[in-house]
Amino acid sequence: MTITKFEDLEIWKAAREICKKIRSIAENTKLEKDFSLKDQVIRSSGSIMDNVAEGFERDGKKEFVQFLSIAKASCGETRSQVHRIFDAGYISEEKHQELFEDCTSLSAQIAGFIKYLNRSEYQGIKRK
Repeated sequence: MTITKFEDLEIWKAAREICKKIRSIAENTKLEKDFSLKDQVIRSSGSIMDNVAEGFERDGKKEFVQFLSIAKASCGETRSQVHRIFDAGYISEEKHQELFEDCTSLSAQIAGFIKYLNRSEYQGIKRK
């Protein structure tokens, strides 16, 4: 199957799910009043999906890999903030573990996709 839009990428879909979960926590827990942490975690989780999208839209393998690397870093930042949210008492141990696993899994998926792209002959639309 040829991917023609970033919305078809499993890593983008997973990043979107994490972003939605974070948004729900931000709006439905006491995190809502911790403006600094709330803003930071919403931005970092959104950055994961946004960087996957931006890299894809650059139409070149080198640029895509660069943006995937940034997305992976944002995933790590989000995971760290999930620990902070848990430590502050805003989420349960169960929700903490769920988000930790979501972020860890997505980070591994992004790393695997980067490896795949780096081994691939494909250079991107602009390199055809």
